[in-house]
Amino acid sequence: MSKQVEWRKAILRSVRDLTPDIRLFEIVPEGEFVAPTPGSHINVGVQIGERADVRSYSVVGPCADGLYRIAVKRLPDSRGGSLYMWSLAPGAQLSISTPGNHFDLSLGRPEYLLLAGGIGITPIYTMALALAHAGANFRVLYACRGRQDMALADDMRAQVGDRLQMFLDEEGARVDLDAEIARLVPGGEFYVCGPIGMLEAAKRAWQRSGRPVDQLRFETFGNSGRFATEAFKVKIPRLGMELEVPPNKTMLEALEAAGVSMISDCRRGECGLCALYIIETTGTVDHRDVFFSDEEKTENRKLCTCVSRVAGGDITIDTADRAA
Repeated sequence: MSKQVEWRKAILRSVRDLTPDIRLFEIVPEGEFVAPTPGSHINVGVQIGERADVRSYSVVGPCADGLYRIAVKRLPDSRGGSLYMWSLAPGAQLSISTPGNHFDLSLGRPEYLLLAGGIGITPIYTMALALAHAGANFRVLYACRGRQDMALADDMRAQVGDRLQMFLDEEGARVDLDAEIARLVPGGEFYVCGPIGMLEAAKRAWQRSGRPVDQLRFETFGNSGRFATEAFKVKIPRLGMELEVPPNKTMLEALEAAGVSMISDCRRGECGLCALYIIETTGTVDHRDVFFSDEEKTENRKLCTCVSRVAGGDITIDTADRAA
């Protein structure tokens, strides 16, 4: 369970590039150090132009020395968070939260299967180290584009050995999810962090296996989708409103900036609180959430405004404060 987080000041101690587009940040918090648990994240205050905002980043490693470590991927279609973080130099003043956790690792299971895609390695790496320390039975599957994108792989292999298996796109390697799940002993748990396509494939494979739903745990990052990020228009007939969502903002952010009353929480496509009804669309809805099922996404009745977008057209929606 995620505990109530508190905000405090911090100083950026150092930065180090793990790959050409993933940078590790070491952060010294003020006040009492709150130790993170595997799967934890911290929130970081960022500046997007003249607007203050918040981004969440998974904590890397056990942080036993009293420093928080996060890894930030620089994205070409960034909404501004990664660009801001990459602009920081050691000594920068930060505002951070104490750790929260929506991706808890449960100890004491007979076996664990951990799957990471790209930057999704950050919580999976921490879980692998915790399981190794606990003497647990586990395997780690790490998929990424190429060898230059293998963040934390060498360090993890040094600590977990051949329990780590790499799958590189440039070598044509693919994870056989059905086979890997079939190897997992009864009562074993499956933890996944990666792009939306990987998560949906993992969920379908888990469903085919007939295993209990609560033994699959997952986390995603909201920037991943099936279509390139582009600007699109949103129409709200009941409010007589039409607005444009630029590539570097979410629909939720654009609606809030326009004064539309919205309800939200996770802002990562997981809780469904920000979902709105779709009246019509002239494009393709790129559902980037993990809240709706495949069937619900195919029905195209609602979308999570915090992550989902439209490609090749516009969308007409109704808002959360509509009359019953």
